[in-house]
Amino acid sequence: MKTLPQSCEQCLAEFGQALDDLRVYVQKAKKVELSEAQSRELITSFEVTHELALKVMSKYFAQQGKGPYSGSRDLTVEAFHADLIDDGKSWLDIIIDRIQYNPVYEIDTQSKFIENIKKRYTSLFNRFEENMGKML
Repeated sequence: MKTLPQSCEQCLAEFGQALDDLRVYVQKAKKVELSEAQSRELITSFEVTHELALKVMSKYFAQQGKGPYSGSRDLTVEAFHADLIDDGKSWLDIIIDRIQYNPVYEIDTQSKFIENIKKRYTSLFNRFEENMGKML
């Protein structure tokens, strides 16, 4: 049986659920020192939330007759120009941090990445959820 493609609203709801999960991890990380496993869970939750945000953007632009985009960077730039996000540089920083966190690189970026998630990136997702809620 075929499934129907998700609507932009359904993607936003899925993003909202992932963001709720991320908020729980971030609140815990602000209170206690995370173990290695908890740090990985926080980062995984963040990456899922980011991917779902990109999916929402992609679906929104598809409804507008725009796209497809060649990658997360192009999609992020377009989202900034369309006022879906309000801090394009920080959203691009997310992409850079995710690339640098990749285990292929020998740089230890985990602690910096987690700090950025707690102090910068979660609030970007909160504003994105609010903006998309108004747009839809």
